[in-house]
Amino acid sequence: MMEILKNYAYTLILLAGIIIGGICGIVFGEDTAIVKPIGDVFLNLMFVLIVPLVFFSVSSAICNMKRSNTVGRVISSIIIVFLFTAIVAAVIAYVISILYNPLENISQTDVMLSLPEQAVRQITSAEIFVNVFTVSDFSLLFSKSNLLPLIIFSIFLGLATALCGEKAKIVADFLDSATNIIIKMMNIIMLAAPIGLGCYFADTVGKLGSQILNGYMHVFILYIILTLVSYFILNSIYLYSAGGKKAFFAFWKNMPTPSLMAIATSSSAACIPVNIEASKRIGVPSSIAETVIPLGTNIHKDGSVMAGVLKVIFLFSIFGEELTSSSNMFMIIGVALLVGAVMGAIPSGGMTGELLICSVFGFSPELAGTLMIISTIVDIPATLLNSTGNVMCSVLVARLSLGKNWQIQPENKQKEDELIKQDL
Repeated sequence: MMEILKNYAYTLILLAGIIIGGICGIVFGEDTAIVKPIGDVFLNLMFVLIVPLVFFSVSSAICNMKRSNTVGRVISSIIIVFLFTAIVAAVIAYVISILYNPLENISQTDVMLSLPEQAVRQITSAEIFVNVFTVSDFSLLFSKSNLLPLIIFSIFLGLATALCGEKAKIVADFLDSATNIIIKMMNIIMLAAPIGLGCYFADTVGKLGSQILNGYMHVFILYIILTLVSYFILNSIYLYSAGGKKAFFAFWKNMPTPSLMAIATSSSAACIPVNIEASKRIGVPSSIAETVIPLGTNIHKDGSVMAGVLKVIFLFSIFGEELTSSSNMFMIIGVALLVGAVMGAIPSGGMTGELLICSVFGFSPELAGTLMIISTIVDIPATLLNSTGNVMCSVLVARLSLGKNWQIQPENKQKEDELIKQDL
């Protein structure tokens, strides 16, 4: 019991800070603006690390993937599985969110009047399309307002570094080291999140009133519904398709420990060892399990994708944007996929996904703090989906790579792994 409380300590403190801030906002109203500078200091400290975090982490991940010996059918299968499952998660989240909109009954007029003028979206669909891919000058890449072009540039840098081989080894090592340093800096700053977000939320509630609290409550309820659908129904369908009853029962027999680990630690990274072991027990070859699980922990997060859909719909609902138009539907789903890929491994994702949403849709970066509240309240169920979803993906990758007889017996594992490595 004490171990679980220890693992949850940060999350509980963070939630306590947000709750206290919300209560203060209700009680003191607009007078809570006095603590807004504290919230702004915290957000600014986070903002300055977002660009280097995206630049180094994406470049390093692409470089390491290309430099590894795991290629061919396995890598192709990983890309297909990660992309397919993420799209399914985004579509389901979008459909259910349209049927049960978290802010359907909120008074948009009151909220709009309470926000600064620059927070309102003022950007056309054509401009959104251009901003998704490009900037007009190199220096503009390194701005939190242009995260998507920065991601694309980082991908090319990672590929080029890997293709240069030994000639670029120094650069590759530098990217790895810099990524670790930036993440450590982010972890240090996140220690102040309970105070910083508490103050920010107090000011937000003081301006917007109890309506916004009601919206967050409905977001949490909606996310729990999505978690149940994804965890039990989607996983079961995937498993039965990959290996019938045998794979289905093997998966659920070995999932209690990884699931409890995800819930108890609220960290996908902490679950990597137990997830790899669970995959092996299900029958996934070691060489596949040991590739899919760590890679998926960094770039495949179905839980974060679903949360991304909710965040965009949350903002669109506040500002009265059309949710069901075909252009917005594809943009919401597409941006949610990117959010799932770039969300950091630090608590609540480090605000990368929130800033990405604001930059793509032309909202003020100030609204990233509002969206980060959603990350906090759905952190535990999102971790459950992110973590256990990678075990399920290892099964699908094995099925695509090795055919219908992918599931191997424990006594044959070593021999099978040796054959797979030779084939690769």
